[in-house]
Parts: sequence; C-alpha cells; structure tokens
Amino acid sequence: MKTLVMVRHGKSSWDYSVSDKDRPLQERGVNDALLVSSKFKSQASKVDAVFSSPANRALHTCMIFVRQLNLPLSSVQITNELYDFSGESVFDFIANLDDSLDSVMIFGHNHAFTHVANSLGNSYIDNVSTSGLVHLNFNVDNWNSVEKGTTKQTIFPKDLR
Repeated sequence: MKTLVMVRHGKSSWDYSVSDKDRPLQERGVNDALLVSSKFKSQASKVDAVFSSPANRALHTCMIFVRQLNLPLSSVQITNELYDFSGESVFDFIANLDDSLDSVMIFGHNHAFTHVANSLGNSYIDNVSTSGLVHLNFNVDNWNSVEKGTTKQTIFPKDLR
C-alpha cells in the first residue's frame, strides 16, 4: 500500500514586486495551513518523506506542516518537479518515487494538484483550495504502478473555520 498526501500551498500575497517563486504567504495562508495541519495531525498517519516545490509559498506551507506534525527537517526535500502547474511533472515525480517510501507528503500548486487528485483519486474535487489537503491510498507496492486509488480524505480550510 502506498499513501500520497498532497497539500496545495497556502494563500499567497501579491503585495510584493517579486518573482513568482519568491511570493510569500498571506497571514490567512499561514493560519489556514495551521488549521489544516492541526486537523491532519489529529488523524495522522506516518509520513516517510516530505517533498516541496521550491516556491517560497509552498516551502513555507511545508514548514508549517513539518513543525505541526513533529517531522524531522531531514525528511524534507525540495524538488523542482513540484513547481508544476499542469500536473505532468507531478505524475512523473510520483512514478519515480523510491519504493522504500510507503507514505509521502508533497507540497505544490494548482492546477496540478486538482488534476492529479481527480486523475488518481476516486472522488471528484472541483478545486483543491489553498492550504487544502488530499490524502490518497493506492493498493500497489511500486510507485510506478500508481493509477487509480482511493481518496481517503480531504481537508479544506473552509470546512474548519
């Protein structure tokens, strides 16, 4: 069994004249990430590895979750493959994960995460919201065998406020 937990970055700020990768989180983005990570922690599963897009907003969201879940910083890896908006690089990333990892958490972007969630899960999600979490299970032993799985849960900030 393989488990994939996808988290879209928190609400970002457009108040600064910075590149897309450098855009920070808004205060709401920080608060929503705290809400969702706290809820996920209460039902927490084991997480073998954490991967994040290098974008500031994704990495900041990732760090909030890592702290809330008491995961070691050494479990976090930054990968350009998750700085993807279509989903194609995310699919490649998943297929190439190390099979010794059973449970992986990834932090990235939309439209990619909504596309991946709908392609690999069994529940339709109109939109993975900012700070939204989608937890998928796959009855396979190898990541490159991942096709259709089960949407175990979704946690969206609007449902927790």
